[in-house]
Amino acid sequence: MRADRLVAALLLMQARGRVTAAELAEELEISVATARRDLAALGTAGVPVYPQPGRNGGWSLVGGARTDLTGLSSAEARALFLLVGPAAAGSDEARAALRKLVRALPQTFRAEAEAAAGATVVDRTRWSGRDRPRPELVDLLQTAVIRRRKVRLSYVGGDRKRSERLVDPWGLVDKDDVWYLLAGTELGQRTFRIDRIVEAEPTEQPAERPDGFTLGAAWRAVVGEVEQRRSRTWATVLVEPRYLPVLRDQFGRHCRPDDEQGDGRARVRLAAPTALDIARHLAGWGALVEVLEPPSVRAELARIGTELAARYSADG
Repeated sequence: MRADRLVAALLLMQARGRVTAAELAEELEISVATARRDLAALGTAGVPVYPQPGRNGGWSLVGGARTDLTGLSSAEARALFLLVGPAAAGSDEARAALRKLVRALPQTFRAEAEAAAGATVVDRTRWSGRDRPRPELVDLLQTAVIRRRKVRLSYVGGDRKRSERLVDPWGLVDKDDVWYLLAGTELGQRTFRIDRIVEAEPTEQPAERPDGFTLGAAWRAVVGEVEQRRSRTWATVLVEPRYLPVLRDQFGRHCRPDDEQGDGRARVRLAAPTALDIARHLAGWGALVEVLEPPSVRAELARIGTELAARYSADG
């Protein structure tokens, strides 16, 4: 029998005390004959189950034996389904698994668990933004990570050059709908954008992973390095305090309010990779923002302003 059906059968017997082949068949969407074979296979495999014949009979766990898969409190079940409910929205398999888990819970928990699973919708697309589909290679790479097998990649880097690499896949990260693969290479740890992977071929070669490696810690280090590169140029500006939320939305963690000036405006530090990047963000603000320094940002704003005036002047 399939492992997922074994787990589901155990959960159902634990939650209900007794289950018939017909009930199991309905829950798992299989035939009654297959359900009977699965239940018999549980006993053959050493699971303490026994059949009770008769009108009110069925299959039960001996002595009310319990698995380690439930035993959740009401608060724990609610927290679990609040977490997994939104995540299951994009997958038929995940939704089916979620329904089976709900049915496997004790009766008193089911209504609240179902409500928790549908209480939140996660919409990752920004207003007026475009929806980014999940890359097709995500499932293949996740399987390679789980099985710990090397993968042969055909990758196009930021310089648009294509290269072939044999990597040890360590984990995947979904950041703002952009997927990344963290992997080991001959040159050490590298981060690959999955939308730049042209081809990925799993191998049967065992993948290596450093002792003590955790994906969360490794990704935090990557984020720190990237954000440092994205904040090479800093500018000091003056803006009315009511516009600070808009600046924060544009510059994120690289917007750092300082203090208020005598005229009521706030002094703010802003960062981006280059002076031109800062100027491009601020050009549309017009006179609402005053750049105090550095001169390079002021010069870029002046250049942009001159170009716009030339293009859109009344004489043009």
